[in-house]
Amino acid sequence: MKKIVSIAIAALLALALLAGCGSKENTNTTTGNNAQTSGEAVSDKVSGTVSTDGSTSMENVIGALGEAFTANNPDAKFTYNPTGSGTGITAVSEGRCDIGLSSRALKDEEKASGLTETVVALDGIAIIVNPNNPVSDITVETVAKIYKGEITNWKDLGGDDAEIAVIGREAGSGTRDGFESVTGTKDACKYRQELTSTGDVITTVANNPNAIGYASLAAVKDTVKALSVEGVAPSEETVKDGSYVVQRPFVLVTKTDTPLSAAAQKFFDFATSSEASDIISKAGAVPVK
Repeated sequence: MKKIVSIAIAALLALALLAGCGSKENTNTTTGNNAQTSGEAVSDKVSGTVSTDGSTSMENVIGALGEAFTANNPDAKFTYNPTGSGTGITAVSEGRCDIGLSSRALKDEEKASGLTETVVALDGIAIIVNPNNPVSDITVETVAKIYKGEITNWKDLGGDDAEIAVIGREAGSGTRDGFESVTGTKDACKYRQELTSTGDVITTVANNPNAIGYASLAAVKDTVKALSVEGVAPSEETVKDGSYVVQRPFVLVTKTDTPLSAAAQKFFDFATSSEASDIISKAGAVPVK
């Protein structure tokens, strides 16, 4: 009798052990499936570094895009080196950054050297003066005459009797190239000062009641006054509809035959998507999507 009871107990224990093993196996299968699902979600994000170099005028736009990108991809690092359009184009050409930033269209010879441009936004180039300057509107022809030294006193434009201090950007600047192209002043400007960043131009004009300068509309602050050009004030709407004529593109520059890294491609796709439009608008530029 005792022997029969012992056998029955052993059988029950064996059954319990088998049930426990079966339950444990099912749990592992579920966990494995969850891990796979989680892995698929993680695969939508990227890690690695995205390096950009170039236009100082694009600082607000590229900074906002970079911030949004890293918020969505916390394991990725985004860098921006504000060196100017010409330097940024050279940097990507030489492989020193993933994406170059230019506030002008690429020249034919730059495209022929193996570079591709992708317009991410449009930007107005504001003609700026000191807030105390009574002049509020100007024509493209008059701007050209000021920068070529043919008009030298504000009184000729209805302003104070004071010499005009002509401020601009350094050679190689995308803003300068865009401004001189629109105004027809290429290689003809007589600058009092040639400065190396948009911020420097704005600060200089803000501190000089007789200065005139040009700067990316996206960067203009209330420390300076943006003039209307031929009756049209610079704004997102007037840049987009083309009625404000002093404008240029914001360009992402890549090497034509060299694929981007996974992280850089992810950023490029994001920056050029409709998803980025609101970010670009809030940064002061006009999205092309």
